[in-house]
Amino acid sequence: MDRLWTKPFITMTLGMLLLFTGFYLLLPTMPLFIKQLGGTESQVGLVAGVFTLTAVIFRPLVGGLVDRYGRRPFILWGLVLFSLSMYLYDWVGGIAALIALRLLHGMSWAFSTTAVGTAITDIIPASRRGEGMGWYGLAMTVAMAIGPMAGLWVLSSGSYHGLFLTAVCFSVAALVLTFFARTPFQRKAEVRRIQLFDRSLTSITTAIFFLAVSYGGITTFLPLFAQSIKVNSGTFFLVYAITLTLTRPVAGKLSDRFGEAAVIIPALLVTIAALTALSLSGGLSGILLSGILFGLGFGSAQPALQAAALRLTGPEQRGIANASVMTAFDLGIGLGSIVLGWVSQYTGYPMLFVVSAGSVAVSMILFAVLVKRRLAREAQPLAVNTAK
Repeated sequence: MDRLWTKPFITMTLGMLLLFTGFYLLLPTMPLFIKQLGGTESQVGLVAGVFTLTAVIFRPLVGGLVDRYGRRPFILWGLVLFSLSMYLYDWVGGIAALIALRLLHGMSWAFSTTAVGTAITDIIPASRRGEGMGWYGLAMTVAMAIGPMAGLWVLSSGSYHGLFLTAVCFSVAALVLTFFARTPFQRKAEVRRIQLFDRSLTSITTAIFFLAVSYGGITTFLPLFAQSIKVNSGTFFLVYAITLTLTRPVAGKLSDRFGEAAVIIPALLVTIAALTALSLSGGLSGILLSGILFGLGFGSAQPALQAAALRLTGPEQRGIANASVMTAFDLGIGLGSIVLGWVSQYTGYPMLFVVSAGSVAVSMILFAVLVKRRLAREAQPLAVNTAK
């Protein structure tokens, strides 16, 4: 069996654990910070949306650049810029300045995560891609368990100043760790025009977009919803992360063995159930149930969708494929945060989560109609080669 647990894979995954932990420190605290600055519900969604939409603009360009010039320069400079952005939050005094900083932060996020995600797919053996992406995804999972609760704890025991400096420390640690990771890359002899999008992935990235809308609703508005029903939002993220930790490796192996569709469709159904349960929640028990279901459903669907996209593209276009997937994800989060901000302002949080569930239903229909059959065709030659 091809080796998965190599030193570069471990080092890059740990680096991303630190990066995402720093990022998730701000997940439940940023809406509270915006409120302290005098922001409204719609401005909470706007600030979240600006970050991700900026990443959307830059990801396609970064995807083409990493395929031409390699992953390492964009990993390092992206992380330098990311660390600087974290530091500058401490100097923000108004909504306008915060939005400007979110533009810079979103750009750094696009550079660093696109380059790292592509480097990871270079390292993972093709025969263990679902499993490898599942384990790599655990970096985000554990970060989501640690980050939100740590962010709330730092804020309650200190200040926003301490919170932002803590985020800087995690970001710099990620930079140091990834600096020593060796990533394989072979520059192509011919110089081709940089490709920004892979049109062959349009159907699957559209499905990812509608799934990401629900994630935008969770990450942006769950802290405010939980506060409104007097529940610690960190509880949801902790339960979500624990569920992810237990299920993702299993889902990855099932994806490799039976195909991505066997995991994605049931996972999307569970995600719809999670959001429906959240819309009906009035206390801790509802939050816990929805956190478990969302961890099981979304946590299984997201890496399987990314593995499916990589199956549908060639190895020389992994940077573009990863950028396409991440762009769709960021676009869904960004537009979802903005639109759902209006929904919550005029109809309330329960309807926000109902709309999010509807978005996941659209994702499932698109995948079943447009992607499932194509994946089955692509899997046939792979099965023949494996048998040989």
